[in-house]
Amino acid sequence: MPRQSMLVFIKKLNRPIFTTYELSSISGKSSSCVTQALNFLERQGLIFKIYHGIWAQTQDFRLSPYSAISFLFPHQRVYVSFLSALHLYGIIEQIPQIITLASTGHTKKIQTKIATFSLHRIAPSFFDGFNWYKGEGSFLIAEPEKALVDCLYLSAYKKKQFGYFPELHFPKSFSFRKAKNWVKKIKNSKIATYVEKKLEETLRMDK
Repeated sequence: MPRQSMLVFIKKLNRPIFTTYELSSISGKSSSCVTQALNFLERQGLIFKIYHGIWAQTQDFRLSPYSAISFLFPHQRVYVSFLSALHLYGIIEQIPQIITLASTGHTKKIQTKIATFSLHRIAPSFFDGFNWYKGEGSFLIAEPEKALVDCLYLSAYKKKQFGYFPELHFPKSFSFRKAKNWVKKIKNSKIATYVEKKLEETLRMDK
């Protein structure tokens, strides 16, 4: 198979990110054959490898680190939360160096060529309050109130970086009542008390 013809299959997928497995399936070629073709295209500067078996088109304007999430965690439900979500909502201006994700799985960090992703475990009973970004995006994100409470929730587990915020800019649509309702859903009473106290401190800072 001519290496350049692999571009035809890449274009068929019509998205900035794709996997070796996908191209092997639609081309009918072995994974090793597809990988050789992709390595050639990478040397040409047309694509680059994000992570093991995950690739991206170099000049695709749709490409963003967030669009890689579903490929990095194909068998695990995760959502963007904590500082990353607060930044996307404009509540904090400082761009987090690491994309923070909530999961019911083990805490871990994945470094890729597009970004570093940090997965943080929260209790399954508290894994809620998220939806698709802007209603139709390619990744799940916590609603603003839940993202704030998620931060305070993690800080209760001695993760100090999630309990300190740069200047906060809450939009008029932000509901502290809604945030307080999320605190009530924390089943661990000790953690809930801590988060409630931190939330009240944050509320006073906003006044």
